[in-house]
Amino acid sequence: MAETRAGFVALIGEPNAGKSTLLNRMVGAKVSIVTHKVQTTRARIRGVAIEGDAQIVFVDTPGIFRPRRRLDRSMVAAAWGGAADADIVVLMVEAHRGITEGVAGILDGLAEHARGRKVALAINKIDRVERSKLLALTEQLNARFEFVQTFMISAEKGHGVDDLRAWLGSELPAGQWLYPEDQIADLPMRMIAAEITREKLTLRLHQELPYQLTVETENWEERKDGSARIDQVIYVARDGHKGIVLGRKGETTKAVGQAARAELEEFLGRKVHLFLQVRVRPNWLEEAERYSEMGLDFGDGD
Repeated sequence: MAETRAGFVALIGEPNAGKSTLLNRMVGAKVSIVTHKVQTTRARIRGVAIEGDAQIVFVDTPGIFRPRRRLDRSMVAAAWGGAADADIVVLMVEAHRGITEGVAGILDGLAEHARGRKVALAINKIDRVERSKLLALTEQLNARFEFVQTFMISAEKGHGVDDLRAWLGSELPAGQWLYPEDQIADLPMRMIAAEITREKLTLRLHQELPYQLTVETENWEERKDGSARIDQVIYVARDGHKGIVLGRKGETTKAVGQAARAELEEFLGRKVHLFLQVRVRPNWLEEAERYSEMGLDFGDGD
């Protein structure tokens, strides 16, 4: 029998670098929230992919940025924690943006947080720039940090993704698989369901509001007919935010619920009854329980 391999791969980069898109393409299913908004990934979401005899467990970390609030600090700590815990780290850089101030900061942080790890570079969104600029950017980045391998990819269109996944599979340590063969994520379904609803809210609302709300799955009931009843709470920080989330005559929440329910039914392969409530909790950003629900460490925000 062929030797099996297994291990963790952390995807790091600035917000909107394409980490969630790459994770979902690698895994072949939607396990991470993907929107046009930055900083949408809060928890370290693990997606599981099979590559030959290797099981690759991806950690999609929050984007690394300059933190301002407790939630921001907890997200950045989670990102670096994901890198420190991984067997291989993949830094994703947007081809058309190049070495921004944020990328420069991450390059500096890699020396401390990824010491002893294999670190690969994935230049994403290569379809947006000319080849000569790609080669120049590759040289500049490799001059700043000693990457073991560089890949040119388009996570959205799939270019170069198979090569990256094959390389990751070959570089992981030998060992038994960490999850059952048919498992694609190790997040509890309650959290995945909450993330799906939060994504729909983020897409629907175009103000700063999405960063001031969170979604929790309060109850999950398996019914005799094979369907599931899911009760979720949308927490907002202010009374004014509640009105925005509800919309005129509750239209916004209704539309969000319909979109989330449709995706949950497709994900679970069965009927779902989804019920949403909106509650005001002025200090939810300072409540340890809310952080635990998001898979973050409250203490990291200190």
